[in-house]
Amino acid sequence: MNFFKKLKEDINFLFLFLSVFFLGVAIINPSIPITKNMYNYIFIVDISQSMNTEDMKVNNEKVSRMAYTKDLLHRLLERLPCKTKVSIGMFAGVSVAAAYTPIEVCDNFSSINGTVENLDWRSTWSGNTRIRESMVNLARLIRSFPESAQVIFFTDGEEAPKLHVFNRRDLSQFQGGQDWLFVGIGSDEGAPIPKYDNKNQLIGYWSNESFALQPGIAQISESNLGTRDNKTAYSESDRYISKLDDEYLRNLSKEVKGMYIKGDSPDSVLKAMEKQKPAWRDQTTYPLRYIFSFLALALFILRFVTREKLFNLLSKKNLE
Repeated sequence: MNFFKKLKEDINFLFLFLSVFFLGVAIINPSIPITKNMYNYIFIVDISQSMNTEDMKVNNEKVSRMAYTKDLLHRLLERLPCKTKVSIGMFAGVSVAAAYTPIEVCDNFSSINGTVENLDWRSTWSGNTRIRESMVNLARLIRSFPESAQVIFFTDGEEAPKLHVFNRRDLSQFQGGQDWLFVGIGSDEGAPIPKYDNKNQLIGYWSNESFALQPGIAQISESNLGTRDNKTAYSESDRYISKLDDEYLRNLSKEVKGMYIKGDSPDSVLKAMEKQKPAWRDQTTYPLRYIFSFLALALFILRFVTREKLFNLLSKKNLE
């Protein structure tokens, strides 16, 4: 009986001593050097008029591809870890514009979400949509950043006007798209593309002729006048039906050594983003304060709870 009593007192003293010791170490807050992956992203959103097509759903309500992309981006941003840097970019015509260089997501969460919420087709600077042509301009934009960034490009893959032998840029030697992620937005069924005025009022739908080329014209740039008809459709049968060009985006991503995924959910996009290489690896320190604080608390509690029950049990067995 005396043996267990003395053993109990010795172990209680040991636990108390270790608790105080670990608490003292936690106050000093030692740290160890670690190498950490740093992630920078630029989320490029296609703001051309085909993104106004209403063939997506949010909360079981039919919405445009643009509205769906905004909702998807909001849900992605709230799940990115702190220290991640993010930029929001817009694509139209043949070029991409960034609202700002990548900024830390937690410190600037409201500002980044505000940028996403204000994305609008009326910000476009060109009526055409030349996704292939934009690849070189996008790579040039990223090189202008003070820090490298991975690309997540949200688009329906609609090239306007349609590609042909004269306006299809050769990307076989393109080197800038390593690990870029293309996210397809749109449905396989498709829907007509609405046409709005500058006050965002619906005035009709784009016609089939809007995406056609005049015979014999090599449309190298949109400065070639007369190559697209901007009139609205005169009937439902004349409306151009826009669909997610899944095959085209898949092939384009392979050409630039990138990846492609349908934007069905934030989970699928985040899973694909995990496959992208970090922007760079940085040397940092990992504080050990919380580990030692936890050990001090655990030993302090163990002194009063676990050991008490254990010694009571052993004492009873010894008496028996």
